[in-house]
Amino acid sequence: MEAKISFKLNGKNVSITTDPLRRLLDVLREDMGCTGVKEGCSEGECGACSVMFNGKMVTPCLIPVGAADKQEIMTIEGVRETELGARIVQAFADGGAVQCGFCIPGMVIAAYNLLQDNSNPSDDEIRLAISGNICRCTGYDLIVESIKLAAGRAK
Repeated sequence: MEAKISFKLNGKNVSITTDPLRRLLDVLREDMGCTGVKEGCSEGECGACSVMFNGKMVTPCLIPVGAADKQEIMTIEGVRETELGARIVQAFADGGAVQCGFCIPGMVIAAYNLLQDNSNPSDDEIRLAISGNICRCTGYDLIVESIKLAAGRAK
């Protein structure tokens, strides 16, 4: 059974008629063209698909699209257009935190989620904020340093 689902995506009102039990991840990638939302583990453990949902980071591989009705979602495509998001993306580039790039959208979302509420996080707070995101290439030290750079705490 299909239903019309409407939500705000990256600041724009959108709607789709689909099975409300489809994964939000699939709708964002396949129907909305938000390819920065990556599918990694499909179990909510790797963070590659992270998005902002009503101002908080979630993993849309675990959320049915029906739950998004009348909600606000921001993907990496929207986050990078904000002042804070652009600063984080630039800090990741400047800090050498990007290698293969697969985890980076989720890491940027995690950094954005942290820095929007805590503009001066400690190293431990940064590590905790990204702990749900897996990076297989760069290593976490460059990512932590890049988040510190975005927060204005670079050495």
